Amino acid sequence: MSPTFEEFPKFNKDYGKLDAGQRARFQRAVAQFVEDLKANRPLRAGLRVKKMQGCDGVYELTWDSDGRATWQYGEEQIEGEPHVMWRRIGTHDIFKNP
Repeated sequence: MSPTFEEFPKFNKDYGKLDAGQRARFQRAVAQFVEDLKANRPLRAGLRVKKMQGCDGVYELTWDSDGRATWQYGEEQIEGEPHVMWRRIGTHDIFKNP
């Protein structure tokens, strides 16, 4: 089994602004993220996942030196599998409205 995903409209808009290299780096980070979720182990330190201050239930993930994505867990779509809702993606600027 695998985690399920959905994207907020702002995430899709942000993603559309990334160049091909940024998209590739994000996809590599997501592959590691999914691997850790599938293995039911803590997310690897290199992804620098942490809770965002002042935003209950929202996390940030680092996918490049200035590449960040925000996300939250949603209601399970498949029993026993985490559901990840991508909120925003881009630089540190996304933290103004995660």
